[in-house]
Amino acid sequence: QVRVVESGGGLVQPGGSLRLSCAASGRIFEINAVAWYRQAPGKQRELVAAITTGDTINYADSVKGRFIISRDAAKNAVYLQMNSLKPEDTAVYYCNVEVDLYSGYEVMEGGEYWGQGTQVTVSS
Repeated sequence: QVRVVESGGGLVQPGGSLRLSCAASGRIFEINAVAWYRQAPGKQRELVAAITTGDTINYADSVKGRFIISRDAAKNAVYLQMNSLKPEDTAVYYCNVEVDLYSGYEVMEGGEYWGQGTQVTVSS
């Protein structure tokens, strides 16, 4: 099993910055793709940023130029640097990872795992 935990959320004023962290643990051989999603109350969950298989990086138009997604493979960690935050960025942010797992000396295909989310509130 894989455990995914987000952290770094909180209350910030408009124009401020936050850095979200996502830590994945378990029998992880390799993280193939990562993504950050967000969901505001009454809204559908939407993709914010992703690093796909092949290391292609995608951003939602609403955050392009303000947010930066990155990862540290050695630490099985994913980050989302959020700058120039706006009230409309307020949401619960979720980390998603797609991984291959190890079992003994063998590698097996894993799957997709989600964290529980971290709240980001942008307000004056």
